[in-house]
Amino acid sequence: MEKTQLKKLVDVAGGRLPADLVIKNCKVVNVYSGTICEGDIAVSDGIIAGVGCYEGATEIDAQGRYAAPGFIDSHIHIESSYVTPEEMGRLVVPYGTTTIIADPHEMVNVCGLKGLSFMLDAASETALDIRFMIPSCVPATPFEHAGAVIDAEAMRIPIADERILGVGEFMDFPGVINAEDGAMDKLLLARKMGKLVDGHSPGVSGKALNAYASTLIHTDHECSTIEEMHDRIDRGMYVLLREGSACHELAHLLKGVTSANSRRCLLCSDDRQPKTILEKGHLDEHLRILVGAGIDPIVAIQMASLNAAECFRLFDRGAIAPGLRADIVLLDDLKEFKADAVFIEGRLVAKQGNYLLEVTRHSIEQVRGSFHVKDFSVEKLRLKLTSDDVTTIDILPGGVVTAKGKARIARDGQGFFIHNPSQDIVKVAVVERHQATGNVAVALLRGYGITEGAVAISIAHDSHNIIVVGVNDDDMAVAVQSLIAQNGGMVLVKDREILASMPMPVGGIMSDQSGEWVDRKLSEIHEVAYRELHVKEDVEPIMTLCFMSLAVIPEVKLTDMGLFDVTTFSFIAVEA
Repeated sequence: MEKTQLKKLVDVAGGRLPADLVIKNCKVVNVYSGTICEGDIAVSDGIIAGVGCYEGATEIDAQGRYAAPGFIDSHIHIESSYVTPEEMGRLVVPYGTTTIIADPHEMVNVCGLKGLSFMLDAASETALDIRFMIPSCVPATPFEHAGAVIDAEAMRIPIADERILGVGEFMDFPGVINAEDGAMDKLLLARKMGKLVDGHSPGVSGKALNAYASTLIHTDHECSTIEEMHDRIDRGMYVLLREGSACHELAHLLKGVTSANSRRCLLCSDDRQPKTILEKGHLDEHLRILVGAGIDPIVAIQMASLNAAECFRLFDRGAIAPGLRADIVLLDDLKEFKADAVFIEGRLVAKQGNYLLEVTRHSIEQVRGSFHVKDFSVEKLRLKLTSDDVTTIDILPGGVVTAKGKARIARDGQGFFIHNPSQDIVKVAVVERHQATGNVAVALLRGYGITEGAVAISIAHDSHNIIVVGVNDDDMAVAVQSLIAQNGGMVLVKDREILASMPMPVGGIMSDQSGEWVDRKLSEIHEVAYRELHVKEDVEPIMTLCFMSLAVIPEVKLTDMGLFDVTTFSFIAVEA
């Protein structure tokens, strides 16, 4: 801020100059004192000058609505929305979100630092203030091939960028707990640069949690029990209460929120697909859940604003007070939290659910496609076994955890797996697409329900190789080849014909289209999966596959290197 701006701000605050903007007749939610007062909000050059009785060059009548600080999502992967940062801003800002803390873990695993550069550049095209964490685990595990390797030395230059708040969720909690050199180097770099480190420590407790927290890892969004939540707060960590499209811990964990610990609790989505946003909103849904469960509305708003701002050291926002950014949302009430108007830095950017600014999209050429598949053929999908007794990946509906199953299957005279229509067991394969290794790993999946055709996707956390499942090799091969030809996304095939598809040319994991387009396409794909391929109705046909290669989530997964037992951290044979 220049001296002239500061002098103007002081003069506006003191009533000696008219404000640029005055939002009149508000019920102002004060997240510092936990009170609500009536008054006007004066804004000078995008900064709040004061709350009281003011006049301005532009005046907007709030008509008695509640004025709350703009909402802050404390942890989200934009890529999981299947849209680019510009489109994410268009989608969530009308619901009152003014800042998000994004971890571009997926994009960087696919495209390396050029993926990070793309996300930073694209984020500049939206009114939404997108702050980033540099991914900590690229690749996520050593048990699969990713598109890049980002060590501490590679992080040194990008972490200095002011748009980077710190290091993203440290999923390698064993590396931290065991003081492994690679993990220590990244943590020390963050300390040296004065940056934060996000946490990710599911199930860690006792002395192991002490070891993890001793590194000053700042947050955790992976609590599944109230005990885990309290354990982390006791150790000085912030807990991010998650309500996304895939994971729904908020309603359970808020039972552990008290008047004593609420200021250490934040709200996050982690993932939020367009369908969820268009039907349920964004952090406004979190607030409805909190208040519906009996949490005081001002405490809920603190969790959506001030707590997040303080946690991530964004001391210029998080409340409605003199000197802070004029990130303000006008709400009809403190029950439904419907946003009538949204201001970011004093600019009206959304009104009655509509984003008011033109959407300018950044070029995707630097991250288009990213498919380097070597020597793929239908023969690589054949599964030769030495026994009829096999280990299966068993789907557990409603989550991303799988079970390690046992089954007896049929083989032909040469020992190759034969699909039996009376058994809900089919082939699943992972095709490596980054390093041209030629790797294709094949295993058996139970509980998906598919009885015809094949489904192939290139959204496969965390390295995003190709996953394909199907009842016959020909359809599976057509699905994979079609997926590569369209630069990634999703493809459904039956009798060698494409029934439905959604191209995702941005790294093979995001669309360059609108959220509404993505929602329509995804709805069509779901309908075809259930109607034509007979995927089980209680299985989400795409998201279930997205996590089938995530080798940090129990119990058994498939990567391009083979069938992986997460409980023993070792590869196992398909034969039981």
